[in-house]
Amino acid sequence: MGNDGGSIPKRRELVKSAARTPTVSELKATAHESLSHAWTYDPLTSERLDIDNIVSDWRGRLYNYESILKGLIPSESGGNDADDDATPPALVDGESQELSFVSTGIKSLRDIVKLKVKRYAPPHAKGDEFWACPVTLKELGASTKAVYLVPCGHVFADVAIKQIQEEACPECSEPFQAGNVIPILPTDKTEVEKLAARIETLRGKGLTHSLKKDKSNGKKKRKADEATAEGEAAAKTDSKPKESRKEKEAKKAPHINNAMTASLTAKVLAEQEARNKRRKMAAAEQG
Repeated sequence: MGNDGGSIPKRRELVKSAARTPTVSELKATAHESLSHAWTYDPLTSERLDIDNIVSDWRGRLYNYESILKGLIPSESGGNDADDDATPPALVDGESQELSFVSTGIKSLRDIVKLKVKRYAPPHAKGDEFWACPVTLKELGASTKAVYLVPCGHVFADVAIKQIQEEACPECSEPFQAGNVIPILPTDKTEVEKLAARIETLRGKGLTHSLKKDKSNGKKKRKADEATAEGEAAAKTDSKPKESRKEKEAKKAPHINNAMTASLTAKVLAEQEARNKRRKMAAAEQG
């Protein structure tokens, strides 16, 4: 072989190299990119988040208020898209996951909190605004760990809330508890577990993420009570001794104190009813 302009490939050119393990810096870059996307786009509709109408669930995920309203509108089948038994996927290690409304577990507007985010434009900036912490003026996003307070919904840099160590919101002075400081888009597994424990505690008290009463529990309780009451009524009816024909006829008779007179009256009424039936049958046969 030769003089054909080709070349014989060597072994090292034919053998593919093994998959390389990503470096720490590459993993961080991927996580940062995923987090940036979650700070920018609604996971339900993939539309850009509207800073003036942004809400969050108990996991700290961000949505447009409009997309939640659309999800809660009853469908043609008679219910909404939410499923009581749905178990939403967790957002761990910075992984962005595609969501359906069912997977969010949101059943009412009480399961979300409307966030209040400060807009800030630097003095010498040319009309460029960004989301900022009202205390530190740090830009909120993938590079700054942020939290919001329940129930008021004001958003701050995490470091600001830790430094202030107050029990009232710095913006509106509404009191809050330490357990109701919700991290936005948490990537730490410990934080996710704390949020899960918090919502379970609230549900045990009949409350929702926004600290309002869970009306769905009230409906379920009322239905259970009604079913129990119906069952007890049916049991009482079954436990009553069956009445004889004479007793039923006596009840239909007019109220008469004398027992003998009452019995005779019932007998007359029964005979009259039998005659009426025979007349109707005869008339039906003739017709």
